[in-house]
Amino acid sequence: MTEFLDLHGRTNKSIRAAAELAMRRHGLHLGQDHLLAVLWERDGRTPGEIAAAVDVTTPAVVKMADRMAAAGLLTRRRDEHDNRLVRLWLTPAGRALREPVQTERRRLERQITAELTPDERAHLMSALAKIHRATSELLGTVADQQPGR
Repeated sequence: MTEFLDLHGRTNKSIRAAAELAMRRHGLHLGQDHLLAVLWERDGRTPGEIAAAVDVTTPAVVKMADRMAAAGLLTRRRDEHDNRLVRLWLTPAGRALREPVQTERRRLERQITAELTPDERAHLMSALAKIHRATSELLGTVADQQPGR
């Protein structure tokens, strides 16, 4: 494995573990905070809309929504104009998590980047954005080369 891929893999693993612990303090699993954030932005989205916003599959959102509905964080309702669509709506408990979860995420980010200078942080964010864009393009190219597309 190359040096970049190795360091990135180890860093991603430790950041995910720290984020998982942080979200568990609020009764959430990692990723559920992203689903909530999309609904905090605009409640009543479809699983497909949420999946596109957080870059996961629709079945992954449906599975996560099942768990979150069972936990009392959201409800499902048929779209009033198109009965084929299901929309996800926050419950008061789901809405109440907004401030504590956002505060937790800011705290975690501050702790993780505490040793960086403002310039280093700006460079890191710029570099990560470029890496994300390049990887997304690579995946788009790979997807376009798949048979049947």
